[in-house]
Amino acid sequence: MMAPADAPLTRDRILAAAEDVVRRFGPDKATVVDVARALGVSHAAVYRHVADKSALRDLVVGRWVEATMAPLRAIAARPEPARRQLRRLFDTLIAIKCRRAAEDPELFAAYRTLATDAKSVAAAHVEELVALTAKIIRAGVKEGTLRSVDPAAAARAVLFATSRFHHPAHAAEWTDPSIDATYNQVWRLLMDGLCVAKRSR
Repeated sequence: MMAPADAPLTRDRILAAAEDVVRRFGPDKATVVDVARALGVSHAAVYRHVADKSALRDLVVGRWVEATMAPLRAIAARPEPARRQLRRLFDTLIAIKCRRAAEDPELFAAYRTLATDAKSVAAAHVEELVALTAKIIRAGVKEGTLRSVDPAAAARAVLFATSRFHHPAHAAEWTDPSIDATYNQVWRLLMDGLCVAKRSR
């Protein structure tokens, strides 16, 4: 929801306007001048909050990433058996991406283009996903339910192996009726490789 025209010009208001501009006109319109025009202010006023077009795009992508990461951080911080926690983390990541692709397809599609320009923000997003996954794997190794592996390397492998189900480049595949079954098959293979085998008595 856009703020009233006479509301104070803040970074949050600028970012909300930038998202609206991107949603309506596409990622090429994510410039300081276009956002200033949408807000009804001079571009100089926007430049007092945002250095340039590149910084604006970084902030738009960063806002999108933050909304994605907040619930994932909460899951990783919750004490829970590692295998269940790992599945919950990826189920939630996938659900967030699928929901946003369905509910706001214009902005979701534009995000892919913007993220290409905001390389440092996108890379930081991936690194945080790896760090959260590695934290859970490390806990699983400690509790004896996951194999003794390099947590960071294993985390990258899990993220890569599941990328079809959460990377925006694969969004067109997410409506495939078989996608959930495929995800479950991939997950079982991953857990077969990561989990300590139960000893028969």
